[in-house]
Amino acid sequence: MDKTDIKKFQVTIWSFYKANKRNFPWRNTTDPYKILVSEIMLQQTQADRVVAFYERWIKRFPGITSLASAKFSEIYPFWQGLGYNRRALALQKLAKEVASEHQGKLPVDIVLLQQLPGIGPYTAQAISIFSYNRPLTCLETNIRRVFIHHFFPEGDAVTDEEILPLLDLALPAKRSREWHWALMDYGAHLKSTVPNPNRRHKNYSIQSKFEGSVRQIRGSILRNLAGKKMSFSELMKIYPPRNNAESYAEKRGKLKIILDSMEKEELITHDKKNYSLK
Repeated sequence: MDKTDIKKFQVTIWSFYKANKRNFPWRNTTDPYKILVSEIMLQQTQADRVVAFYERWIKRFPGITSLASAKFSEIYPFWQGLGYNRRALALQKLAKEVASEHQGKLPVDIVLLQQLPGIGPYTAQAISIFSYNRPLTCLETNIRRVFIHHFFPEGDAVTDEEILPLLDLALPAKRSREWHWALMDYGAHLKSTVPNPNRRHKNYSIQSKFEGSVRQIRGSILRNLAGKKMSFSELMKIYPPRNNAESYAEKRGKLKIILDSMEKEELITHDKKNYSLK
């Protein structure tokens, strides 16, 4: 890989971005908290779907303190419909720790960021890039798609270890924030215009079926508990939405396991008679 190849790649990305850049509300702020919220919401969810949820969330919970002081039952309605509801709880747990241990401000240091619950290397890097324009790189699904498409056109079982050095070579150090937006926008474009390059990644896997899954059942439980209490027998009536293969006893056992798991995660609570949101 020589400098000419990298330069051509940069020209391709910048040219596309200049003509097709997307505008999202989280691109109009450098507030680390708002960047954090957007990154958590964007996990496994398309950006266009996230916009309305993000705007409602920020209006209701504009900062760490307001989120940390809320109950999950107050938070859930603002996440409901976005899916992967554990993300909302993880975000609140993080806010509580930041409020108590960091005076309500997200750490600037990337190492300290990764010590917070729910923040891994990617999220810490994204906060550093989009809040502070630091000359770092990060790798997510759209960016991975771009690099496999451009640098591994015939590759099979491509690894992140092969991609990471190219991220560093291609990075315009003083424009890290905008460069990553450009990569993400180009990656989203590729998704609808070419066969998915990510299928040629070594760790590519097809998402499991949602219908009848534990994730679907958990979501149904949370929706039904929003604003009210329900007994176990009442929850049995709404679970599972479509599955006639299980016996009644199997359904009861599976529901009990799911409810116990959700209570352990502090999504829900129950007394002797009823379940409710935490």
